[in-house]
Amino acid sequence: MIALDSILLLVAVLFALSASAQNISGDFYQSVWNYLPVLPYMLLAGIGLSMWLGVCSIRLKAYETAAIGVTAIFALFLVCLSVIGSNVAGLGLPLGMHIVFGAAFFSLVVISRAVLLQLVLALYRRAEPQCRVLIYGAGTTGSQLVSALRSHESIEPVAFVDDNTAIQGLTVAHLPVYTPLHISDVARELNINRVLLAVPSLSPPKQAQIARRLERMGLEVQTLPSFAQLIGEEALVDKLKPISANGFLNRDEVSQPFSDAAECYADKVVMVSGAGGSIGSELCRQVLECRPTKIVLYELSELALYNADMELRQLVEGTAIRIVPILGSITDTRQVRKVLDEHQVQIILHAAAYKHVPLVEANPLAGLVNNVFGTQALAEQAAKANVERFMLISSDKAVRPANIMGASKRLAELVVQDMARKAGNEGTIFSMVRFGNVLGSSGSVVPLFQDQLSRGGPLTVTDRGVARYFMTVQEAVKLVLQAGAMAHGGEVFVLDMGKPVPIMQLARQVIESAGYTVRDEENPEGDIEIAITGLRPGEKMTEELTLSGELLVTKHSKIFSTREDGLSEIEIASALRRLREAFVASNEEMARDVVENWVEGFEKSSDTARKTS
Repeated sequence: MIALDSILLLVAVLFALSASAQNISGDFYQSVWNYLPVLPYMLLAGIGLSMWLGVCSIRLKAYETAAIGVTAIFALFLVCLSVIGSNVAGLGLPLGMHIVFGAAFFSLVVISRAVLLQLVLALYRRAEPQCRVLIYGAGTTGSQLVSALRSHESIEPVAFVDDNTAIQGLTVAHLPVYTPLHISDVARELNINRVLLAVPSLSPPKQAQIARRLERMGLEVQTLPSFAQLIGEEALVDKLKPISANGFLNRDEVSQPFSDAAECYADKVVMVSGAGGSIGSELCRQVLECRPTKIVLYELSELALYNADMELRQLVEGTAIRIVPILGSITDTRQVRKVLDEHQVQIILHAAAYKHVPLVEANPLAGLVNNVFGTQALAEQAAKANVERFMLISSDKAVRPANIMGASKRLAELVVQDMARKAGNEGTIFSMVRFGNVLGSSGSVVPLFQDQLSRGGPLTVTDRGVARYFMTVQEAVKLVLQAGAMAHGGEVFVLDMGKPVPIMQLARQVIESAGYTVRDEENPEGDIEIAITGLRPGEKMTEELTLSGELLVTKHSKIFSTREDGLSEIEIASALRRLREAFVASNEEMARDVVENWVEGFEKSSDTARKTS
């Protein structure tokens, strides 16, 4: 670059002397001969000034407004030196000649950088595959993006698309602006590889909707933040933040202390089945507050067990509480027996279950085996090991179930009721607690809504009239532990969850809590749509908490109990035998027959939609 600038300096001097000779009708060659003594000093001064001002070290890609200003200062210094040098040598050159020299030198340097940049980019582009990009949004951000990309060796901005009809068909930043209606044709004709969304003023859901539409056309889409976000004037993250589950309860959260319940778990060995799940892991955390001697984490999923184990080990640091991770299935009778005997388990909190209604509906045998036979195996081994207390975590879907998952939970309840009858007043205290949906748990509706929201919607609701009971996982577990401490054997505890929450209302709350608006007939310009998809196989409009409708108060204001008839010992044995035969034969219809025969309220007709679909 120093060599180039030196050559340009010579060219500028010759041009200035030529112009000066023509203006004063002088001899050009004589003027050059007279200026020769000054020229070496100008070249040396030019090299020194270029290094001092950094003109020679400015990268071609970075040669912009600031660099042009530095070049102007460089040229001004050279003009001053030329005036001083010619006066010292007594050349008597006019001032205009020096000014023409400075202007010519400045222009030549700037033009040379621009030409060199294009030459270098052309070389790079010949050597590398080009990514031709279409920019969605011809506003300020889009125009600035084009300026930035023009100096990139492997990305070539080709055109704009914009929703603003006023600029469609015009040229912005030397690129044509097209309508988004014909974006697929534009992408095909211009051989577009990627679309860059340069519309940071749009809400994230609307950007996500545009991105999904473009991706369905087979285009790769990337989103650009605004320059105000990049320099810190606006938040770089979007509005989507984790929403506190208790904000959707529409009631006060249960926050009563454990009171005497903590004594039930203090200095005991507690085993939690399904310890890696949402409810199981929260059970472990709250049991820790009761200061047990050991917590046995029984879990089928290796990843879930690893995460739960790592978290709990940090919580018990500095205490004498032991954490024992056990990887296995509750249907494995031999392993369950070994674990109970080896660790002298005193309390079992049974939260292991398949709980996702559509998945269990599609895989009924797996759901029944895990939820029914798993509960049976764990309960029988608990009785043989003289475990003090056994608490089954059940669901409101077990009451007159319309799906296999609910039916499996009801059969698990019947198994536990049968075990409680056999144990009497001397053996293990078997009880169960029944509650509704847990906000924020894996697979529950709020995380689903938040995921749909992050993708621009729509939020899917099966029916406008669907309503569900909700609790936060913290308050549900707190009440479960309270109920477990109160149990005397055979009780069906029901938690007070307030009034059912309409899912349509919950969807609106999720959208509005994130700072967006609902798009419907009343507000067609809203951000997020709520789509009605129709009831899924096995789904009920509303859930119930008891078969009898009768709730008995307990000493805790948020915990009720209910009296429900179970099956006799012969009936439960017959049901389990037939269910096992169905499993051995891999016969789903036989399994559904067993469920219909022994679970009150279940009808196989609820499966029709599933079969036809």
